[in-house]
Amino acid sequence: MKIARLMPLKAQGSKRRRETYGLIGDDGMLASRDEIAYATGVPVPRHIQEFLFDGWYDEIQNKELVYHESLDDFELLSPLPSPSKVICLAFNYEDHAQEQGLVAPSDPALVIKPRTAITGTKTEIPCPDFVRELDYEVELALVIRDRCKNVAASSAPDHVFGYMVFNDLSARDIQFADKQFTRGKGFDGFAPCGPWITTTDAVDDVDSLRLTTRINGETRQDSSTRNMVIKIPEIVSKISQVMTLEPGDIISTGTPAGVMLNKPGAVFLGDGDLVEVEIEGLGAVSNVIRKVPVLLQ
Repeated sequence: MKIARLMPLKAQGSKRRRETYGLIGDDGMLASRDEIAYATGVPVPRHIQEFLFDGWYDEIQNKELVYHESLDDFELLSPLPSPSKVICLAFNYEDHAQEQGLVAPSDPALVIKPRTAITGTKTEIPCPDFVRELDYEVELALVIRDRCKNVAASSAPDHVFGYMVFNDLSARDIQFADKQFTRGKGFDGFAPCGPWITTTDAVDDVDSLRLTTRINGETRQDSSTRNMVIKIPEIVSKISQVMTLEPGDIISTGTPAGVMLNKPGAVFLGDGDLVEVEIEGLGAVSNVIRKVPVLLQ
């Protein structure tokens, strides 16, 4: 199942526009939250995180629904508005590590992004004009199902709710100046993701999904999740040995080769560039980069 967080493009009658969510059928049509409540008689909550992680999705997922609304009538928002943690892996593809002159680590090298970095597809990414080297990273992200700690790799898949597309945007000049990743990856809007969450049961083989990045239509990254060094069960297990994972936490699993970092003559992202990241079966996230002046208040 694909589950999207949505904003109606138009108000309905006298009602003002209000954030909602819905399930997307195989034909691309939508059953919105109001339709779910009407068709099932289940008083599903207004907010998507309650719906996903407080048992409501489990209650309605096998009930008969009518998918008759068009996604064109809605704006797609970032699937999770307020995750408690956004955890990213560094150098988890051998070819990406090699292009940086490194060896992929056997334990996950972690970077935490603030939740204010989260944005959705088809938004403009505000890049402060003092950032000179803005780079892209297509990544497979997973969404944690429930609170868990010290999880064995064998049971780790039970704690994954679903998957989505993630772009780990990075200000490389700041990253190198700081000699660590937090500030360079932590700007508002530097974690576009979505376009929806695809539940684990709807993905046949998560270890064999094609990932691509296109900049203004030119392919820059083209790889597969089969090239991940640390696989998802081990990622979840090893992170859970460090920190308690909570419902809605996002773990982004690393990027393959093809980024601009350390590439001779690299042309980094600039104002007006269209960045499209796509993962087979999970959809695509597209954003336009917009350089903005920093006006101190």
